[in-house]
Amino acid sequence: MVNTLPVSKGKTYCINIAGLGHSGEGVGRYENFTVFVPGALPGEQVEAVVTEVKKNYAKGRLTKVVGISPSRVTPECSIFDKCGGCQLQHLVYAGQLAVKRQTVIDAIRRIGRLSDVVVHQTLSAADPWFYRNKMQFPVGGKPGQVEVGCFQQGTHNIIDVKECLIQHQTNNIIAAQVRNIANDLNITPYDERTGKGVLRHVLGRVGTASGEIMVVLVTATAELPKQDVFVERLRQNIPGLVSIVHNINAKVTNIILGNSTRTLWGKDTITDRLGDFTFHISAQSFFQVNTAQATVLYAKAVEYAGLSGDETVIDAYCGTGTISLFLARQAAKVYGIEVVEPAVRDARLNAQVNGATNVEFIVGDAVAVMPTLFKQGVRPHAVVVDPPRAGCAPEVLQAFAKMQPKRVVYVSCNPASLARDLAVLDEQGYIAKEIQPVDMFPHTYHVESVALIERK
Repeated sequence: MVNTLPVSKGKTYCINIAGLGHSGEGVGRYENFTVFVPGALPGEQVEAVVTEVKKNYAKGRLTKVVGISPSRVTPECSIFDKCGGCQLQHLVYAGQLAVKRQTVIDAIRRIGRLSDVVVHQTLSAADPWFYRNKMQFPVGGKPGQVEVGCFQQGTHNIIDVKECLIQHQTNNIIAAQVRNIANDLNITPYDERTGKGVLRHVLGRVGTASGEIMVVLVTATAELPKQDVFVERLRQNIPGLVSIVHNINAKVTNIILGNSTRTLWGKDTITDRLGDFTFHISAQSFFQVNTAQATVLYAKAVEYAGLSGDETVIDAYCGTGTISLFLARQAAKVYGIEVVEPAVRDARLNAQVNGATNVEFIVGDAVAVMPTLFKQGVRPHAVVVDPPRAGCAPEVLQAFAKMQPKRVVYVSCNPASLARDLAVLDEQGYIAKEIQPVDMFPHTYHVESVALIERK
């Protein structure tokens, strides 16, 4: 069969880059054929070797930038070109903010088919470096030569990271100490290709307000070898450490944490603050990784809810109750709905710790719980939703509409699923008025957004 495509694998082409894709890669065209080139920026002309050819597009490896964008900067990280953790360090920060806003605009127009939605400028981070309060690094290598770091982009090869510029500095200390101790104690790192070995991941959690530190050691074995020495060394070398946890994950899986968790030393949780609220965070709790920007995000969600103190609000997908507590300060009553029972237990504890007596957390699927609340006479002024990346099921959106709230506030980590769901809500009689992107993850392609949706 004759290849009628304009590009061939292994050959080099000169490509004009017009924009960025959803994973931060440059998007260009060669003879009207789309080519994705990681590391290329809009406005640049680049040379790239084609590495993969599909029916409608190709992927290329950047070999030379012929015409350099004025927005290009030298990445601060020495392993940026190898590591998959960041994708946009080569783009000036103001350019990152603009790209993220444009990503939201493009999704709303192309996927949602909505043209009248106001998309504001992306809210920047006060400090775009060392912001992640949670680290989860894979462990690899061999005894005496343990590697702790990130997966190389597009692979499961571990890049040994000595300092990650988007991790809280304490997490970098944790990674270094675990690497050193594992080497000194001759502990075998896990090999995911063979399923053999002991230490497979290290997690670090930092309470940015409290200063409390948790270390989680994930093993494929039921016991952590030389546990007492390992624990004592961590205690000696990590200031602020209050919790050391052992998690067992013996399954052949990409999921990091297993079902069995035990505290080896110290407390079961650490504390941190968002705004005026204190939260207890366990090894498996969900908590936003950028504490400062999470406060900005939740404040915008409360603003969009339009509360005066007399209203009832439903927080679907409430997780551990973070947004619910922010809403409770401004509402008469908040119902939090979450299908994951351990998360609801955390949410109830968080409400108790913060003295929030006007919040009720319910275990269940929003599709089933919301009609029940409606039958009980609950008439929400606003419904707030913060779903996973896949967005909401159509049945959930229909359940929102049937309760006829004045407003729906949609917190999203994925512009594509947000756009799709806004189109569904539009058919249900709810129109998206405005969207506020928030830069929760500087130097990556990820963007969080808050959408204000009103009943027509």
